[in-house]
Amino acid sequence: MDKTVDNSDAQTIWKAISLTYVEYPKGDFIGCLLAWSSLAPFMLLVSFLSQILLRRDLHTIFFFIGFFINEGVNMILKYTIKESRPMVGRPNLHNEYGMPSSHSQFMWFFATYITLFLFLRLYRNHSMIDDLWKVVCATLAVLLAICVSWSRVYLLYHTVGQVICGAIVGCLVSGLWFAAVVLLISPVFPIFANCGVGEFLMLRDSTVIPHVLWFEYTCSRSEARSRQRKMSSRKSQ
Repeated sequence: MDKTVDNSDAQTIWKAISLTYVEYPKGDFIGCLLAWSSLAPFMLLVSFLSQILLRRDLHTIFFFIGFFINEGVNMILKYTIKESRPMVGRPNLHNEYGMPSSHSQFMWFFATYITLFLFLRLYRNHSMIDDLWKVVCATLAVLLAICVSWSRVYLLYHTVGQVICGAIVGCLVSGLWFAAVVLLISPVFPIFANCGVGEFLMLRDSTVIPHVLWFEYTCSRSEARSRQRKMSSRKSQ
C-alpha cells in the first residue's frame, strides 16, 4: 500500500510508490512520473536476466556483469567521498551518502554501453531503415538516462553535482568495460561456449554472426517449414 512520509526538514508530504522506497511529493503528478522512471534500473536488470535465461548469449552476460562492476565502483566512491544527500535523515534510504548518484551512474553506464554496442559491435548496415533503428534505440537510452538523472534531483535524492558525477563515472566505467569485453574477453568466448560447462548451460557465442536477429529469424523459419513439411508428408501416408 502507499504510505505517507512527513519529513522533519520540510513541509512537503512525501508519498512512496507501492512496494518500493521511491518517494515523491504527494499530489505532484510530474514527481509521480519521475518516481516511476527512477525504477528503470530495476526494470533493466529484470530484462537482462530474462534475456540471459532465454538466449544465453555471452556478450549479454558480460554486459550484465558490467552492471555489478559499475555498482561496486559507485559504492567505493560513496564511502570514500562520504558526501551527504540533500535531505539528511530521509527515511527509506539504505545509506545517507549521495556522491555519486548510483541511479545516474547505472543509467549512463547502460546508455553508453548500448550506444557503443549498437554502432561499434553490432552489424554494419546497408539499409537506411536499419541505421535509423540504431539511432532511435541509442537516443531512447540517452533520453531515459536523462529522465532518471533528472528524477533524482527533482525528488531531492541527490544534488545536481552528485548526478553529474554519477553520469561521468558511469560513462567512463562503461567505455572501459566495453573495451575490455570487445578486445580482451570476446576472443575467448569460443572457449567458454565449447567447454563442458558452456555446453551444459547452452552458452552462445554470437560474435562472428553479423546480423544475429536475422540469422535467428531465418533459422527458426527454415526449421519450422521443414518440420511442417515432414508433418504433412506423414499425414499423407
